[in-house]
Amino acid sequence: MNKRILTGLFLSVSTLTYAQDNAAKYAETITPADLKKHLVIIASDSLEGRDTGSPGQKKAAEYVVKHFKEYGLQPIATAADGSKSFLQKYTLYKRGFGEVYVKAGNKTYGFNKDFYLNGILDIPQELSTPVVLAGFGIQEAAYNDYANLDVKDKAVLVFEGEPKLKNGKFLLSGSDEKSKWTGPVAWQNKAKLALEKGAKYVLVITDKTGEDLDKEIRQRTVMARRYSALTLNPVVESPNKVATFVVTPDMAAQIMNTTASKLLKEKADIEKNGAPLSKTVKGNVTLKVERKTETVETENVAAFLEGTDKKDEVLVISAHLDHIGISPNGEINNGADDDGSGTVSLLELAEAFGKAKAEGKGPRRSILFLNVTGEEKGLFGSEFYSENPLLPLKNTIANLNIDMIGRVDEAHKDDHKYVYLIGSDKLSSQLHAVSEEANKKYVNYNLDYRFNDPKDPNRFYYRSDHYNFAKKGVPVIFYFTGVHEDYHRPGDDVEKILFDKQSGIVKLVFHTAWELVNRDERIIVDSNKE
Repeated sequence: MNKRILTGLFLSVSTLTYAQDNAAKYAETITPADLKKHLVIIASDSLEGRDTGSPGQKKAAEYVVKHFKEYGLQPIATAADGSKSFLQKYTLYKRGFGEVYVKAGNKTYGFNKDFYLNGILDIPQELSTPVVLAGFGIQEAAYNDYANLDVKDKAVLVFEGEPKLKNGKFLLSGSDEKSKWTGPVAWQNKAKLALEKGAKYVLVITDKTGEDLDKEIRQRTVMARRYSALTLNPVVESPNKVATFVVTPDMAAQIMNTTASKLLKEKADIEKNGAPLSKTVKGNVTLKVERKTETVETENVAAFLEGTDKKDEVLVISAHLDHIGISPNGEINNGADDDGSGTVSLLELAEAFGKAKAEGKGPRRSILFLNVTGEEKGLFGSEFYSENPLLPLKNTIANLNIDMIGRVDEAHKDDHKYVYLIGSDKLSSQLHAVSEEANKKYVNYNLDYRFNDPKDPNRFYYRSDHYNFAKKGVPVIFYFTGVHEDYHRPGDDVEKILFDKQSGIVKLVFHTAWELVNRDERIIVDSNKE
């Protein structure tokens, strides 16, 4: 064989062996003890569950920044004063209810206690208005509660449902068949009609009482949260379109300056006579429904390790820093697994690569260690980064995202050496191959792809921060070990983390990253799977 060829082969093999030896050397700096050392801080009660934008979340950010500095990483975001910062700050917006009450007679009624709202209203200043009882609030050819009633610029009070005859049949249909005036969306039909008639506000007298009413109020309180959820952009609302106050007979009686029994007799008379009210019943009510905008200031933590000859290309390794905070009952959700495990994994990976660079064995491509926030609220931190990247996405070769790798699920209770990989083959077959080879050479874990199936009902591919990179065409791998009984519960604590098992997964991420940042050619995007 040609001597020059032999020499070339020898050098190639030597270079490969040398690179592998270095990879193994720095991977060994990733230890269960170090992972635990960091996690007992990140998942401690003192951080109060690291809710997005909370003091605890900011303490966690300070902690990881401190260590990124120690590992020789550099800030890459720009602060307000123009200096470089590890913090990529952004704002979340929440449009929610402020002060809400109803006054009638000498009583003040509490929101989601004595009454609830359907829809959104905005009455920023307390106002008083006359009220007219409009029967069941129905207008049909054979039955019309509004026939001789002036409701313009007034509030309208109506009974829930529709009248029945003595035989129990519905008046409108003459049968057991309900009309549009009864059912889950009947309130919308009644509100639209009243507003068309010139009414300002609509109050519906509920039929529910006791525990049934309490249960309804609890359900409505939960449903109302969708009107108060955090968003990445300022909220634009259109209140006062269709909304109602839902009140009890006792509360309605106070509004109409009568008694509940007399008010319900009006309802009974309609059903007895099969005709609307023959007289006008009036009252007065005072209302306030304040809608206000709040902001939550939070930040991604971005730490940069510059590469050598291919430094303009970058690998992003990510995990979310925050969790869900404190439960309504005061219990702290420490989020040791979700995603404390990912947060401390980034610290160990950063230390390993930082040490390699300090010893002259740094990566050819750059690496961005990215701790995002807002994941639990809607993947907001990664979305903000993807729309405002600190490094061009066209130069981003891949995203390796770590979210919950410290526990085992029921399917693997007897097999701790596993990890679910999601997304590895969806955009780049080469990324998938690199991952498989790294596992085969160094870790030998069970790589479980069941959640990578596009038919997976859990849709985990769309539920963590990697997805905002994948949407931009950046190849991704999501490392995950499944949901367990302490998911989003106070029991997700450090004592339950399997650090030996976790360290193996972090080493898999390290070896995959090492190959991605040191290979001659960047991986290609050659597919677009669901």
